[in-house]
Amino acid sequence: MPLEQKAAYLVGRPVGVALRNGQGVSGKLCGVQGGEVYVLQYLYASQFATFHYPFDQINDIYPYPDC
Repeated sequence: MPLEQKAAYLVGRPVGVALRNGQGVSGKLCGVQGGEVYVLQYLYASQFATFHYPFDQINDIYPYPDC
């Protein structure tokens, strides 16, 4: 399944995002727009922020497994 299609399917779910630079981020996938994914990430205390990542910087997106 192409990455863009996989991302659209996972909107609204908690995901892990593997970036091409070797780093990874996790959070709730809020949307896909303009060739980017928008991920709501936890910062600290009660603060969250939405970050965006272009598809060309993403290696894969993984849904969180069930508990």
